[in-house]
Amino acid sequence: MKLLSSLQNRVFVATALLAVLPIGVALHFVSARVTSEGEAQLRRGLLEAASLVERHHAERARTQAVMARLVADLPKLVAAADTADRPTVEPVARDYRELVGSDVFIVAGRTGQVIVALGASPQAAAPEAVEAALGGRETSAFRLEGARLLEVVTVPLRIGPEVVGTLSLGFALDEALARQLKALTGSDVALVKDGRIHASTLPGLPDLGAVVAGGGIAVVSLAASDYAALPRPLGPSGPGPTVVVLRSREEGLRFLRTLRAALAVAALAGVAVAVLLSYTVARTVTRPLAAITDAMREIAATGDLTRKIALGRRWDDEDARLLARTFNTLTDSIAGFQREAALRERLSALGRLSTVIAHEVRNPLMIIKASLRTLRREGLTSQELREAAADIDHEVARLDRIVGDVLDFARPLRLECAPTDLNALCAETSHSVFSEEAGPVPALAFRPGLPPVVTDAERLRTVLVNVLQNARESVRARPVPNGGLPSILVGTEPAAPDRVAIVVTDRGEGIAPGDLPHVFEPYFTTKRTGTGLGLAIAKNVVEALGGVVSARSGPGEGTAIRIELPVGGPPPPRP
Repeated sequence: MKLLSSLQNRVFVATALLAVLPIGVALHFVSARVTSEGEAQLRRGLLEAASLVERHHAERARTQAVMARLVADLPKLVAAADTADRPTVEPVARDYRELVGSDVFIVAGRTGQVIVALGASPQAAAPEAVEAALGGRETSAFRLEGARLLEVVTVPLRIGPEVVGTLSLGFALDEALARQLKALTGSDVALVKDGRIHASTLPGLPDLGAVVAGGGIAVVSLAASDYAALPRPLGPSGPGPTVVVLRSREEGLRFLRTLRAALAVAALAGVAVAVLLSYTVARTVTRPLAAITDAMREIAATGDLTRKIALGRRWDDEDARLLARTFNTLTDSIAGFQREAALRERLSALGRLSTVIAHEVRNPLMIIKASLRTLRREGLTSQELREAAADIDHEVARLDRIVGDVLDFARPLRLECAPTDLNALCAETSHSVFSEEAGPVPALAFRPGLPPVVTDAERLRTVLVNVLQNARESVRARPVPNGGLPSILVGTEPAAPDRVAIVVTDRGEGIAPGDLPHVFEPYFTTKRTGTGLGLAIAKNVVEALGGVVSARSGPGEGTAIRIELPVGGPPPPRP
């Protein structure tokens, strides 16, 4: 679970979930509710369309019956029918059929024999309906004439109380009626009788027998679309036809797609804003902590207690800023304590060095004393005089060096810092140290483009001289070849942010593991002669310049001395 390993990620995930989950729940609830409402609206639309079809049919049947009665009362038609003469009846029938606008116009005589049948075969007037009308009863029924479905009303033709014939008016339940119903209801319709579709506004409909038998809303698949279908019987009783009202679910619920798309866009926008705000909140909370953590990690890696944590943004957490200020104060205090401890350590070391100094000073003094005795002798030759003077001069220089080392180690350093080209300084120092006598020549590996470093160039030069002389002596003391690699390598490289490093590597005899932790301690030395203050003084100078010095070595592997310095120079002294 590396994703949740950092505080920033945990805060981000938590706040993002708190923002995204309500949006997701709300989106699901709204989508489900809108879908349910869309389905309900589709059902209501089907029911309303079916109700309109039923009312339209009832009104059409009533109008048809009224027209049949009115036409049957017309004397001209009755008189013509009473003659039972086709040439006499047909012209009258044609006129009234055109006037009424019916699809079927059939006139039968007293005996029930069809005289004229317009728009249909004589069988369209069923014998039972004609017989009932001759008996004075009006009938209405659905008839099948081939593939055509008809609705026929049969009424008696009377002269007074006497029935002289019958009149049958009929209308076809065909494609024209289906289109008319579609225009009226806004829905597709199909007219079905005995499982057969006689008219439909949708071509290629499958068998609707199961839909008609079910009686409720069903789903009919047609091509790539689904239709909601609701059957309604036509006619008050009997096995009449059924009208099936159909509505496309895709078209009926089309607004749901638009709404869902709008909801999805709104949800994505909301999630994006929520994630952005969550990330901003997480960064606001954790950025100061991350800065503090990075600074502490760098301090632990470099030992540089001058590192400061800068938190100045208005949106940074106030507690984090307080922690940063406290941390900076703590590092200032620790750095001050370190400087004071270093001074006390130097003074303490100076006291401990007194025995070493006494021994180191006694030897030169004894040599000087012996040389002076030689000078007091009479008959001293010029050669003996020169030798005595040379011994005195050498030992005086040795005493001066010892005293200088002690003073350099004990007294506080006064720095004169200025921008310095580190590559040029290392090159000049290497040349001056190794040009005095024959021996190994160091290889140079400088990183180009290093920024100028604000430092005390002369103090840093003394440190480099000390380190390079130690490297030269270590290489000279190694009894085996170095494998063709450079005996001494002087290089520069960038280090941590705003820091650069000088690395001096030799292929000499190396330092024993037990001695390595003590190489920077005062008066520690593995040489026969020397005070052991060289690297201790170098460490004091580097620390005064705001840097750190470290050593890496192993027996027979050589030694690497690494000096890291801040680009901006040493920190200002505390008041």
